[in-house]
Amino acid sequence: MMKSNKLRYDYIILIICLCILGSCGDMEHKAPETTIKDSARTTAPEKSEKVKHILFFGTSLTAGLGVNPEQAFPALIQHKIDSLHLPYKVVNAGLSGETSAAGKNRIGWILKQPVDIFVLELGSNDGLRGIPVKETAANLQAVIDQVKKKYPEARLLLAGMQMPPSMGEKYTSSFAAIFPVLAKKNKMDFLPFLLKDVGGIPRLNQKDGIHPNPEGHKIVAENVWLKLHSEL
Repeated sequence: MMKSNKLRYDYIILIICLCILGSCGDMEHKAPETTIKDSARTTAPEKSEKVKHILFFGTSLTAGLGVNPEQAFPALIQHKIDSLHLPYKVVNAGLSGETSAAGKNRIGWILKQPVDIFVLELGSNDGLRGIPVKETAANLQAVIDQVKKKYPEARLLLAGMQMPPSMGEKYTSSFAAIFPVLAKKNKMDFLPFLLKDVGGIPRLNQKDGIHPNPEGHKIVAENVWLKLHSEL
């Protein structure tokens, strides 16, 4: 009888030991799992830098009339940005035939997208049509006001334009004076003449003598880049 009780006692002790060993085995398997999770949290890559937006708002010069879209100067600016791995996306909101009045009416819709840098290139079609200088200036100011109201922290760049001598000395001088005045008044970065080293040079323009060809757009892109890159 005592021998039977002893065997039963030994059997119970054996079962307890096996249970303890089994629990320890489970713990040994779980421990590394926790370590792996901790390691994954530590080495997880940080979120990439937020992409900012550069909006080009202008005429056929910005839209790239007569050249492929990737040859227009805004697209060339994007190529420069990409080559430097900068977190900026270019949006080309140029429209052929756009006047300052039409731009004033269109800007509200364009500003539905995010804007960190706003490049304004308007007025050339006004000048070619002989629209009164005061009217052009007022329309451009209205565009600028809407941008500043919607995106008060946005950086603003104004591209100046000039008219050919055929428009008359009085008009051409008054027209050219619009842009530096607006830039100073609104504390905008200022590019005095978008078509510097391109305007009036046949080999850099299309047959119309107005719109840059692909080589001309490369120079325009450099003109704009000189004003943009220091702040990117």
